[in-house]
Amino acid sequence: MDWTLEVVVLPVSDLERAKAFYRDQVGFTLDHDTENEHMHVIQLTPPGSGCSIVIGTLPSQNEMKPGSMRGLQLVVADAEAARNELISRGVEASELMVFGPEDGGTFFGFADPDGNTWAVQQLKIRAEKPLIPLEARGRFGA
Repeated sequence: MDWTLEVVVLPVSDLERAKAFYRDQVGFTLDHDTENEHMHVIQLTPPGSGCSIVIGTLPSQNEMKPGSMRGLQLVVADAEAARNELISRGVEASELMVFGPEDGGTFFGFADPDGNTWAVQQLKIRAEKPLIPLEARGRFGA
């Protein structure tokens, strides 16, 4: 039986600010923004990812302190290019850190406006072998 992680709940203080940050500055795809008399839920997905983040006003989200998530991790094929792209969109990012010469040893980080932190790891193999093949992305909404 497969067990897939497909959603991470992210605690934020301002939904519209967080939506704009992740969509416009970080480049996540806005999957939906649903609001009714009971809740407001926004789901965003990093390009090429099978896992999304959800921000909103559901009880589980309201129990978490905004900015309390630490070390969520994204993976890219080229850390320098990804860092430069974020910086060009106004995201403050740390310098590249190389922990080892092997693939997977290069990182940088950034935080959202509430202080939730992200590590970005370079895995060059993702350029050749993405987790979700390009031809499948349109079929699955990724």
